[in-house]
Amino acid sequence: MTDMNIVAINGRLTRDAELKYTATSTCICNFSIASNRSVKKGDKWEDEASFFDCVMFGKRAESINQYLKKGQQVSISGELRQERWEKDGKQNSKVSIAVNNIQLIGGKNESPKREPQNNSNDNHGGPENFADDQIPF
Repeated sequence: MTDMNIVAINGRLTRDAELKYTATSTCICNFSIASNRSVKKGDKWEDEASFFDCVMFGKRAESINQYLKKGQQVSISGELRQERWEKDGKQNSKVSIAVNNIQLIGGKNESPKREPQNNSNDNHGGPENFADDQIPF
């Protein structure tokens, strides 16, 4: 039986993505995201950030690299990978996320809310009569 290794995180990029190529021309895109969670400290709730190194490979990484700028909000899914190496006789390791899927969620600065459009010919009350934040489902 194969073990399960799945991770999904929403967050914002902490720096611009870096694009590199291996000797065999495989594209490697490295970036880091910060994801906030609320933590109760005393009688107050405070945001606490966790930081995750991410790596993406191949043509998808090459094509999306131009959009991965500091502050960009993304949703990623993938798997955890542990890199191990030895340096100066000391064993080192690092866990990062190998990204399989990525979706750009929002801009660095949130866009202004759209006002609902009032179309007099549209009487069926569908979701197109609501702004994005007013859709009832």
